[in-house]
Amino acid sequence: MQSNKTCPLVEQYLGYLVVIKGRSENTVKEYRMDLLMFFSFVIVSRSTPISDKIFVGVNLEFIKTISLNDMYTFIAHCQTELHAAAGTRARKIVSIRQFWKYLKTKAHLIDNNIAEELETPKLPKRIPKYLSLEESVRLLIQCEKSARDHSIITIFLNCALRLSELASLNIDQVDNEVISVVGKGNKERRIYLTPAAKKSIYTWIQIRRSLDVPTDALFISRNSNHDKAIQNVVKKYVVASGLDSKSISTHKLRHYVESQVMGSVTRKCYYLGLFHENTPHNTFYSHKDFSHLIKSPSSSHFGSPSGTKSGYAFSIAFRFISLSALA
Repeated sequence: MQSNKTCPLVEQYLGYLVVIKGRSENTVKEYRMDLLMFFSFVIVSRSTPISDKIFVGVNLEFIKTISLNDMYTFIAHCQTELHAAAGTRARKIVSIRQFWKYLKTKAHLIDNNIAEELETPKLPKRIPKYLSLEESVRLLIQCEKSARDHSIITIFLNCALRLSELASLNIDQVDNEVISVVGKGNKERRIYLTPAAKKSIYTWIQIRRSLDVPTDALFISRNSNHDKAIQNVVKKYVVASGLDSKSISTHKLRHYVESQVMGSVTRKCYYLGLFHENTPHNTFYSHKDFSHLIKSPSSSHFGSPSGTKSGYAFSIAFRFISLSALA
């Protein structure tokens, strides 16, 4: 990237995140934006003459002149002037702290990591918004006439995929009763399909394979931006269902799974499906094969009244919503 848009040290750090840490494109983009915004703020606050090549002077000597007070002043600016939410400010703090940590522990370019003292704001705890069962049924009814759109909505409601994960699905990632998904941090996991999801996906695949298109993508569209195309599909049917398009997004559909599962499934099994990065159980369970739990919920170990209920709860957790069952 050219020097008038970024600086070598930042790009060196971002390269480390991609190659060594396996960070996603979106994560790297956010880190770059946060760091360059911070450096730009420091330059302006010092009344330094600004040119087209504003980041040329952001070198190691410049970074060593930055103080902890500069960092707190920047975060205060984000809150008071930019009206950034607590979550956004917390992310910027993480970006700064991780960059300074890299400079000290990996690049060995600084002796003192002042960002260690930088504290994050307290984040408000809110209950996630999600669709009710009745709203989900209305949504599925609206998209019944389109096999592709029905499959998209059904996967969101049954499999807890992120938007980026669903948009990047290829046909070869669907295998019998399982889909393989590459998520955050380039981590792969397998998700067992519910009967409703399996039926909807294979109905669409039969049509998809008959189309002569130069791509292996499971869901195709005229829009080259697959994420945006899928967002438009969801919004279209949310509006048609008479639901609030401003409050219901693709991520809210993902939350539907949480609302339906948490009452009957153990937290460990639930997080296997959603695979949240900050859940310690993910590492332990992500490589396990639970197919025997799905196929045999009444097995002696997991299904008996006297035994643990986690296996049975896991098996019923992946059988959520099917229009035929609700008819």
